[in-house]
Order: sequence, then C-alpha cells, then structure tokens
Amino acid sequence: MVIGDGILTPAISVFSAVSGLELSMSKENHAYVEVPAACIILIGLFALQHYGTHRVGFLFAPIIITWLFCISAIGIYNIFYWNPHVYKALSPYYAYLLLRKTQKGGWMALGGILLCITGSEAMFADLGHFTQLSIKIAFTSVVYPSLILAYMGQAAYLSKHHNIEKDYHFGFYVSVPDKLRWPVLVIAILAAVVGSQAIITGTFSIIKQCSALSCFPRVKVVHTSSKIHGQIYIPEINWLLMLLCLAATICFRDTKRLGNASGLAVITVMLVTTCLMSLVIVLCWHQNVLLALGFVVIFGTIEALFFSASLIKFLQGAWVPIALALVFLTFMYVWHYGTLKKYEFDVQNKISINWLLGLGPSIGFVRVRGVGLIHTELVSGIPVLFSHFLTNLPAFHQVLVFLCIKHVPVPHVRPEERFLVGRVGPKEFRLYRCIVRYGYRDVHKDDIEFENDLLYSIAEFIRTERTALNSSNDEPGKDDTMAVVGTCSTHSILMSEDNVDNVENVDLPATSELKEIKSPKVIQQRKTVRFLVPESPKIDTDVMEELEEVMEAREAGVAYIIGQTHMRAKPGSSMLKKIAINLVYEFLRRNSRAPSFVTGVPHASSLEVGMMYQV
Repeated sequence: MVIGDGILTPAISVFSAVSGLELSMSKENHAYVEVPAACIILIGLFALQHYGTHRVGFLFAPIIITWLFCISAIGIYNIFYWNPHVYKALSPYYAYLLLRKTQKGGWMALGGILLCITGSEAMFADLGHFTQLSIKIAFTSVVYPSLILAYMGQAAYLSKHHNIEKDYHFGFYVSVPDKLRWPVLVIAILAAVVGSQAIITGTFSIIKQCSALSCFPRVKVVHTSSKIHGQIYIPEINWLLMLLCLAATICFRDTKRLGNASGLAVITVMLVTTCLMSLVIVLCWHQNVLLALGFVVIFGTIEALFFSASLIKFLQGAWVPIALALVFLTFMYVWHYGTLKKYEFDVQNKISINWLLGLGPSIGFVRVRGVGLIHTELVSGIPVLFSHFLTNLPAFHQVLVFLCIKHVPVPHVRPEERFLVGRVGPKEFRLYRCIVRYGYRDVHKDDIEFENDLLYSIAEFIRTERTALNSSNDEPGKDDTMAVVGTCSTHSILMSEDNVDNVENVDLPATSELKEIKSPKVIQQRKTVRFLVPESPKIDTDVMEELEEVMEAREAGVAYIIGQTHMRAKPGSSMLKKIAINLVYEFLRRNSRAPSFVTGVPHASSLEVGMMYQV
C-alpha cells in the first residue's frame, strides 16, 4: 500500500495544484492544459531524483515555509472576512451532530474528509533526514496550526457560498482572492513537488528494507549522502513509479477519482500501522497487553470508520491501490518464497568438512596454478557449487578462497576491519574463507586493487595465525575460526609487483627490518610478486612455504568462479508451486540486478558455473 501511495500521492498532489488553472482560463481550454502540465511536472520531479535530496534540499524549507504562511494568511483572511464564528467547528461535538443528522450521507462524506490528512502517512520517511524531536516540533507548532487555519478559512468561505455560478470543482483555489491566485498557484505547484518528495523517498526506503529482508528483487540502491543513511535513490523503482504515476494521471483526469484511490491507500496504511503498533507495544516495549488492546480499540475504531467510508468508493477509483497492492504483494511473496527455498537448498546441501578431508590434500583431483575465488552467500560451510564444479571439471586452483561479500548498515568500514579471514580444512589444503565487509558509502575497488588487498589479508592471516590460535585456544583448521584482517595499508606484510622477466636483477631498498620472500622461478614470467615481511619475529618454514605458494598462485592469475543458479520445482509439485518457481521467480531473477560484486568482476577472469536447484 505504501508503494501504491507512492504512485498516487504525487499524481493527486501535482494534479490538484495544477487544477487551479480552471479558475484562470475558460472551461473549454483548461481540460487540455491540466493533464499535460501535470505530466510535465511529474516527469521533471522524477528526473531530479538521482541528484539526491541533499542537492535540492536547501530549496525545500523556503518553499514549505512560504506555502504554510500563504495558506495560513489566506485562512485568517477568509475567517475574518466571511465568518468569524467558524472557530466553533473545532469542537468534536459538531462532528457528532453532523453524523447523527446526516447518518449515511455523513458517513460517506468521511472518505472526502480523509483527504485533509493525506501525506501524514509519509512522515516516517522524514526520519531518514531529521530527528524525531524536530519532526514533532515542526508538526505541532507550524504544520498543524497552518492546516487548521487553512481549512477553517475554506469552511468560512463555503458557509457563505453554497451555490456556485460555474461548474468548477470546489477546492482550495475557490477561496483564494482573485489577485493572489497566480502567485498561489506557483507556490502550490512547488509545494506539491516537495510534498511528493517525502512519499517517493518513503517508497525507496520501504523497498530497500524489503530487499534487505529478501522480500523484494535486488535493485540498485544509490546512497546520495555520505552522512545520512536514509537519503537513497533506486533508479529502477524511480522510473517505474514515474510511469505508473503518469498512467494514473492520464487515465483518471479527475481529482475526485484520484482522491478516492489515494484516500483508500492512505487509510489502509494507517490501519495496518495501528495493528502493527500494538505488536510493538507488547513485543518491543514490553508493555501490558491491555494497553495494546486499548490503543487498537481507540485508534483502530476511528480508522476503521474512515476505511469503510473509503471502501464504498471501490468502483470510483478506490480499486487502483488494492490492485497495485495485490500485484506487488504477489511478486514480493514469490520472491521471498523462492529465495527462502534457495537458501534452504544451499544449507541442506552444503559440503561437510569430513567430505573434504576424505579427498586428501589434492582434493582428489588435479590442482592447477592460480588463485580461485568462489563467490558464495554462505558464511560457513562449503557451498554445493564447489562439489558440482569438481564433479564436472576434475581440476581446481592451488589456492582456493571462498569469498563472501557483506554490506553493513554503516557509511564506511574501516580498512583494518574490512576482511574477515579464516582457514577451511587442514593447512596443506590451501583453502581459505574471506568475508569482505563494505559500508553503504564505500567504493568498491577495481579488480587489481581488490585482488591485492585480498591476498595481503590472506598473507597477514597466514603470518599471524599461530599467534591468534594460541591466544584463542582454537583447533587449527577449524572452519568457524575467523580473524579480522585489514587492507594493505594496515598490514605489516607488504607486497610489490614488477613487470619484469628476471627477478634477480630487481634492486630492493636496503633495510634490515624487511626480509624478502621470492617465489620460485617460472618460465616466461611476466609479473613478479614479492611479500616483504618483518624479520622479527622469525617466520616459520611452513609459513614461508605457504606464503611462497600464495605468491606463485597470484603470479599465475586470479579466476572468479560465480554460481549461476536456476530453480525448478521438484517433480510432483503442485501446479501453483510450478508457476511460482518456474515462471514468476525465474522471471524476477533474470530481470533483477546481480550482486554488486558480480557486476564488477572482469569478464576475462570470470567463470560462471550453472547449476539447477530442484526445490
């Protein structure tokens, strides 16, 4: 519903602002101007999203302050000019009298009254930009009084103008003095654009959170601010919202039906939020269940009354948010279901360390020169992709690294905390596991720098492994033993590379603190890799041999082995499951964005291993 609200709110906000043109031109012409003008403004609004809120945010505050001052001043003018006694309408008693007198008519009118509070459901999006205290102060001291004065002014004007001479929509612009309509129109359009920004940002935030929970296909998330986590931009969703928003504007061409659709989306979001809030009161705040029930009864009853009033306008446009919600819910559920089944398959079929030990140091096959980086989502165990590859191609690299890329919710990860390195199996197997952690503002390095940093970390882990094991009393080769290792700038081990053919002719800086470990000579060697390690403490012979082997593998090259999995429902599955997995999930997987690490792998060094998952 929030995603549907992100489609309908910009449409109705901009279209309502542009509808003021109907009072400034002939009735025959304004219908041909409103829709194109609204579409042009919406296209401009979504086209500016990639710049980020912080680039244009300095304009938001002046626009909103000007708009609130404008509607407050017009409201005060209408109150004193048309009906100073309208302040009595602030009493809830008159709302009760209205419902008792009009009964069904008053109840049906609640759907239109609901539009007075639309936009407040997107207030959570502002938490990505401001603190809770600032939002509370701004709403209670500025926004709420301005809205009350504006609606009181409109009520005062309408109390003296029950009939209208022209067949125009009753709205805000009717109560605006004639000389101020054009300036107010410009300010209203700018305010509508700013107001739409909140729900668009809220839609981005919801989709990002759903994607992190594996409830939405992978999309590209661009963090437009290095200081504020909530300022994000999702290109695919931005253009999808724009197309759907334009379609709603062009198809409806009427603020009444747009209002019905937007009203139902808003009140549904509020009603669901109230129900979820009761769970937060009990589970997170650990309050009494009666308090949660009282909260639901008081606020839920009021919202249910508005919800029922909006639901009767289902055929007058209110069906749109429900249809959008069902479509998005279907895709999200299928994606989550497929992702869960894929993860269960990986966990149930991952290779045990005992199977690996049974193969011996050569892993039962030929070990070829080079470094193999196997990308996996598992942080423990050996992925089934490894056995699948060995079964079909009985050869693998002399140094294997199970690589897992993780993104953490902080702007930057310090270089000394970037890599988490461990060993898989006995030392002679030369199998390592490396978890690389990135913040949401960290820039992924190119393949050469990344490979160097990765091998620096493995070399440092090899050098310090015995000391770390002695201090932690862990068994050597234990799969879950990991050590935090930084990048090359934080290591005591250094590496240098030279594109030379003769290693012996390379001059090194004369220093007593560094000791050079050279890799064995290789025929037609083009690149020499040297680890420079401190002479004290003394390096064991086994450690030096392992470092030499890692260097030799680095010189031979690095290959990226990436799994390309396809999912199919097991034979005998229900037709519904076959449609969900074989058609819908596979369609979403093929058209969703690949992980950021996969997209940055050089094509010349990448090897995709296809595998069929039957779930």
